[in-house]
Amino acid sequence: MHGLSFDIAHMLAGGLVLLSFMMLYQTRLYPLINVLSAHAFVLTASVAWQAHIQHAPHLYITAAIALVFKAIIVPIALRRMVFRLGLHREIETVVSIGLTMLAGMGLVALSLEVMLPVTAQSDPVAREDIALALSVVLIGLMVMVTRRNAVSQVVGFMSLENGINLAATGARGMPLVVEISVAFSILIAFIVIGIFLFRIRERFDTVDVGVLHEFRGGRG
Repeated sequence: MHGLSFDIAHMLAGGLVLLSFMMLYQTRLYPLINVLSAHAFVLTASVAWQAHIQHAPHLYITAAIALVFKAIIVPIALRRMVFRLGLHREIETVVSIGLTMLAGMGLVALSLEVMLPVTAQSDPVAREDIALALSVVLIGLMVMVTRRNAVSQVVGFMSLENGINLAATGARGMPLVVEISVAFSILIAFIVIGIFLFRIRERFDTVDVGVLHEFRGGRG
């Protein structure tokens, strides 16, 4: 059973890393949001599996929160936001997709190189899950840094938070009250970001952060 638990846990964590690379590869908003939804579904499955192998029933509530908020509500809200803002063009990137993917592979290698020695005495299931979770976090940061569209940066932020959840549940879970507070904090942050996006669109007729930087420079 331990071998099966090990394999399934790492398959799900590896699936999150793979979907993170798919985020890096996307150049249009709707497919990017679809990948974010799949990312959250895999996180839900991973947390539910951790609840099973750790015999931690409270993690099932964590999985339910991830399913409802991150896999369903947030992607639907993002799609409606993109539709209302009229954002149907390709996402502009700071560097090419090829270079971004290569950098992502480098971040995965760095995560494994750093975390595996540090967690050498940890549970085998948690050890590699934490390393893969760090990869998801770093790739989420890369999505935020390399995309010029504000909506795609929100997607990067949400994927980063998924990586943090993966690490927390892999390391024998987090208190339920903490997970609930984090979920509502993310929801509130998402609402605030949505309001700001609409205000920026009304004021500047764009949500391209590069254009906003140019405008600020022109004002200076």
